[in-house]
Amino acid sequence: MFTLLPQTAEEITQWTWPQIEPYYHDLESRPLTAKNVNDWLADWTSIAARVSEMYARLHLATDCDTTDAEAERRFNTFLENIYPPVESAEQKLKQKLLASGLEPTGFAVPLRNMRAEADLFREANLPLLTQERKQVSEYDKIIGAQTIRWEGAELTLQQLRPVYQNPDRRLRERAWLLAAQRQLADRDAINALWIKFLDVRRQLAANAGLPNYRAFRWKQMLRFDYTPADCVSFHRAIQQVVVPAATRIYEKRRKRLGVGTLRPWDLEVDALGQPPLRPFSTTDELERKAGAIFWCVDAQLGGYFETMRREKLLDLGNRKGKAPGGYCTQFPIAKRPFIFANAVGLHDDVQTLLHEAGHAFHAFEASHLPYHQQWEVGMEFAEVASMGMELLAAPYLPAQEDSFYSEPEAARARVEHLEGLILFWPYMAVVDAFQHWVYENHAAAADAQNCDRAWAELWQRFMPGVDWSGLDDAMVTGWHRKLHIYRVPLYYVEYGLAQLGAVQVWRNALQDQSDAVAHYRAALSLGGTVPLPELYAAAGAKFAFDAETLQEAVTLIETTIEELQTV
Repeated sequence: MFTLLPQTAEEITQWTWPQIEPYYHDLESRPLTAKNVNDWLADWTSIAARVSEMYARLHLATDCDTTDAEAERRFNTFLENIYPPVESAEQKLKQKLLASGLEPTGFAVPLRNMRAEADLFREANLPLLTQERKQVSEYDKIIGAQTIRWEGAELTLQQLRPVYQNPDRRLRERAWLLAAQRQLADRDAINALWIKFLDVRRQLAANAGLPNYRAFRWKQMLRFDYTPADCVSFHRAIQQVVVPAATRIYEKRRKRLGVGTLRPWDLEVDALGQPPLRPFSTTDELERKAGAIFWCVDAQLGGYFETMRREKLLDLGNRKGKAPGGYCTQFPIAKRPFIFANAVGLHDDVQTLLHEAGHAFHAFEASHLPYHQQWEVGMEFAEVASMGMELLAAPYLPAQEDSFYSEPEAARARVEHLEGLILFWPYMAVVDAFQHWVYENHAAAADAQNCDRAWAELWQRFMPGVDWSGLDDAMVTGWHRKLHIYRVPLYYVEYGLAQLGAVQVWRNALQDQSDAVAHYRAALSLGGTVPLPELYAAAGAKFAFDAETLQEAVTLIETTIEELQTV
């Protein structure tokens, strides 16, 4: 019967639960032995991958146009009528495999994950998880609708960002304050939605018999290789090693701008008064020039990206009604990734595409693995794939005839990127520490004013160097504008850990580019078949939280910045 499964995206997205159910029933009722376990897993992958692709395509449609009522209806129908019974059916298959005692080759890590998922599963949580996904859509709608009038045109707040690179400080300030005013207009709406998020998350943990949502989420995210205490250690290391380096960057910027204090609208303009980098004017140009870079990094990677261009697996431009952010999703039946972004012509957009392409290359490299459970990779390493690609690609920004930049412009862009790495770690610590506080202090966090205070305290601890005087409301509500807190709670430390891994991959490339890329690709091809420390080791890096490893990375970054500033 599995030969009758739908083959095209159109067929898959039209599927209903009565059409899906017989396949799960067959797998549940089929005897499971050492002789047939591989066929059984292959059939399970056939059905599960189609459901996954259905979710990915329906969700993507709502993000591409948040005003599309029909796309929203179809996605909600999936969440209400397909997602809950599929989760129940998946749970039964996990229990069946675990009860068999069988361990197919390359399945040790997936089985470990299944045991945790089976232990965490509660039927009562299925409607709550659906409710949470709907709340995420509400948050996206609020953010996606934020526009202002600027010079006679209606702009999204993302489209306003180029103004922050204007050398006219008063113009930058006016634009920044307009954006902040518009964001604060949604303060009450986001605070009200926040309470709904917390109520759902508290109940999810309670239903699973866990003390708080952090414990629930830790297990849900399959974090076996580190603990909350390791995160706290990482925060301390960042405060010790990175905050001083970040402060040096801010002070250098302040002096170059010739201002008494740095204000939030002073952070994106070129400190030497050079005109803003404008690497591209159309998304086609962005795609073409990025593709040339990937061919330089590695021919196979260049081929992967060309496939994505040819098959129209990119939606990169910003527009009204489009959900915020950027990401790479996967269509597992098609064995293709898809990149979603909000480009407006900035260098950040180039970085975003390089980043998300790393995720796409990960999907291509791991697609040879036979079972869908082997495709699931912890974000702590998935982000090494993306952040590593940013750094591996950076030397080639000016290398082609049809390139984004001249040599001096590329050096400037790379300095901006490398300084951004240093400035990111403290911000990551704020976001991660804030969420640890929220889910350890659930009752207090239900009061938005307490959240404002907690965010402000962490901001002052990790983010010195920028003057927010007179902007208290905008500063303390920074947690409103970090979409991960709403969409993917407690998913942010991965970026900090992976950035440390990516810098180590880059360090190796400085010594031997081809060898470093070979190790990088080999690690990606492992998918989720080995634990995190082994994935890092395969890529030539160390999975670390300590100040010593962090100091080595910061020293390399600062040394490279000094070298690039002589170009």
